[in-house]
Amino acid sequence: MAHTIHIVGLGAGNFEQMSIGAWRCLQSDRKKFFRTAMHPVVQELEAKGVVYQSFDQVYEKHTKFSDVYEEIVAKLLKEAASEDIIYGVPGHPMIAEVTTQKLLEAQHNGQIQIQMYSAPSFLDEMFTALEVDPVDGFLLLDATNFSVADLQLHKHMIFTQVYDAYVASEVKLALLEGLPFDYPVTVLSGVGTSNEKIQQRQLCELDHCLSVDNLRSVYIPPVALEALLPLYDFSTLIQIISVLRGPNGCPWDQKQTHESLKKYLQEETKELLEAIDAQDSLRMEEELGDVLLQVILHAQIAAEKGEFSIFDVIQTLNEKMIRRHPHVFGDQKADTVEEVIEIWKEIKEKE
Repeated sequence: MAHTIHIVGLGAGNFEQMSIGAWRCLQSDRKKFFRTAMHPVVQELEAKGVVYQSFDQVYEKHTKFSDVYEEIVAKLLKEAASEDIIYGVPGHPMIAEVTTQKLLEAQHNGQIQIQMYSAPSFLDEMFTALEVDPVDGFLLLDATNFSVADLQLHKHMIFTQVYDAYVASEVKLALLEGLPFDYPVTVLSGVGTSNEKIQQRQLCELDHCLSVDNLRSVYIPPVALEALLPLYDFSTLIQIISVLRGPNGCPWDQKQTHESLKKYLQEETKELLEAIDAQDSLRMEEELGDVLLQVILHAQIAAEKGEFSIFDVIQTLNEKMIRRHPHVFGDQKADTVEEVIEIWKEIKEKE
């Protein structure tokens, strides 16, 4: 029978936030491992006689967090091979905790059993400190593992694990792709604890004078639609076209139909082809946008009629790309262009 790893949420920072079940679990004589001792509640636990081993030394061995998490999980699985153990993590075990996800995978594979003890997460305290209602829509991102494509500037955004100035700099550079340098951001550390710090900064100053702090997060307030006009966000483009076609929009856009737009699609396509022939990359960038505009307009008109939306267009395209590339997304093989063409012919015949 597989042994059990008891994953205990240590709360956002105060001992009082821990559940009775979690505290009883920590009072048992099982071996205890904490992902990090750099958490306010750990000092209180030490004072109450809780003996544990931390994995802080693992962080010092690696340059990538993914390697840190892999080693921690490997060590936990090795310990749990012979007995039940306790694993304490900051906050709630299921929020921004990669090691929990990896341990759950091990449970699904039959290696271990998981018993989880929930606790308030830093998000509870953060929404209170920011006076933000999450029902408005928010995005939680791991500052150590995200891309510009993940950003949704029209929502409340919270970057967690902004450990140091280097990580903060990565966040800043990504946000500067779409936000002005003086955009207001909030830096929060130790929310919900006696050491809580909240600072208002401009985006360009986000990484200035930041010491190492494993309880730091950054909040980015949502951007109004008007401010999003020059930005790259795809959902913003959809919103803009919807507004233009809406009751308070543009008379010209409101009036267009699939039929009236045909000539514009032809013209924009022709201009794009001319830019390609001229090898003019700047013009290509603009003309590709004009062609994309026609696609979004047609999709918006269809959505208003209840026929399909731009998301249906994207889903259909994604399905087609996967279906027509079984040599990439499936188990077929194709090492040459000629073999790919043969696969396409077979798929098209079936379709």
